[in-house]
Amino acid sequence: MLDIATIRDNQDKVRELLKIRAPKFPFDAFLKLDVKRRTLQMELDTLRSQKNRKNDEISQLLKEKKDAKPVIAQMKEFSRKIAELEAGTETVESEFKAQLFLIPNLPHESVKPGVDAKGNTEVSHHGDIPKLSFKPKEHTELGEGLGILDMARASKISGSAFPLFRGAGARLVRALINFMIDQHIRHGYEEIWPPALVNRASMTGTGQLPKFEEDMYRLKDDELFLVPTAEVPVTNLHRDEVLKEEDLPLKYTAYTPCFRREAGSYGKDTKGLVRIHQFDKVELVKFARPEDSYKAHEQLLKDAERILELLEIPYRVIQLCSGDMGFAAAKCYDIEAWAVGLGRWLEVSSVSNFEAFQARRANIRFKRKDSNKSEFVHTLNGSGLALPRVLIAILENNQNANGSVRVPEALRPYMGGLAIINKS
Repeated sequence: MLDIATIRDNQDKVRELLKIRAPKFPFDAFLKLDVKRRTLQMELDTLRSQKNRKNDEISQLLKEKKDAKPVIAQMKEFSRKIAELEAGTETVESEFKAQLFLIPNLPHESVKPGVDAKGNTEVSHHGDIPKLSFKPKEHTELGEGLGILDMARASKISGSAFPLFRGAGARLVRALINFMIDQHIRHGYEEIWPPALVNRASMTGTGQLPKFEEDMYRLKDDELFLVPTAEVPVTNLHRDEVLKEEDLPLKYTAYTPCFRREAGSYGKDTKGLVRIHQFDKVELVKFARPEDSYKAHEQLLKDAERILELLEIPYRVIQLCSGDMGFAAAKCYDIEAWAVGLGRWLEVSSVSNFEAFQARRANIRFKRKDSNKSEFVHTLNGSGLALPRVLIAILENNQNANGSVRVPEALRPYMGGLAIINKS
């Protein structure tokens, strides 16, 4: 959530940025609503002050044993007007807050303006794209041929776009999760094992709600949601808390299964593991002082990249333009892995600095040592990494002509020393 004072003081700048970030948002109507709520609040404060003065006047009259009935009648009229105005103010305030929650974060000054992915910039490129001496297979053909991926039975059990791994495939998933978590712990992250269900306040705090509710899985009988990403429960660890400056930065890593309905994406990447409703992901979350957050952002990117380097997966880093960033991000890098079977780049991580946007929604502050003043922390997060597309890259890039798959060396200790996945 943006600071309303910042919006008021930079109306022209915000209006221009929203033309790209949220072109349908009624910004001028929102500003008028802000004026209306402030006007109503001033009227309400004036009436309350007048009522208080009448209370004092009544007390004095009673003390002097004089007739207070006319003043009591006046006070009752003030009470009636205040009750009416409070109801109107509450309605306007609720509408204002709902609109404020729909305004996306504003891009950092280093973010290029752009409408969509065409405006993104490649920052770096790592590793060589594999050149195979045979026609490469896609991961679904490889996985089904090896007996480690069974999308047909997953569909029978749950419906389309749910995965089922078997044998060495299931072990590979488990190995990747453990490998990633171990790496992040070695580099100073505290492991969290969070709940898989979160409440509305948690989803609102990180920006999934109210804008993206149709993409979420919600329980029918409880106001709880299946986690779309560990970012939600881990960021909300400190909702409504005041942290100590000396404890910052805080660095957390967590594994969760993630659930997304992917509403509005029907017909896109419907085959295999590219876009599925349930997937596994290891997440990285940081809380930092505002003056440190962009340095922390660059380090967070390196922490996510390290996993791909160890897994020997070619990848590139893309800085997103203003129109392609997520709703809550002020600056974002995407990390994309190469999949030789599909013959394209696949996003495996988004590494974002949200500045104070999430912290303001979730009321996460820290207290300065010198001044003892409280201010909002900056929150950051990145996938470290999302498993399905990493699995795609491992299977497709390490395939052999006979359909077997080489296990990257870094994963072999987690696979009981297994070097080659053959048909079971």
